[in-house]
Amino acid sequence: MTRTKPPSNKVLTIRLPASELERLESYCIERGRTKTDVVREMIRRLRVSH
Repeated sequence: MTRTKPPSNKVLTIRLPASELERLESYCIERGRTKTDVVREMIRRLRVSH
């Protein structure tokens, strides 16, 4: 089987209040996306000054 994406080698664990996790899960269900996908998109949108 051929991989279509590069392998991920890092794991991020975060703690969220139940209300924020529920909000994220609802967002993901409504849009048919995974939590990982949504968090990655948010990270990519961060502005970083160098």
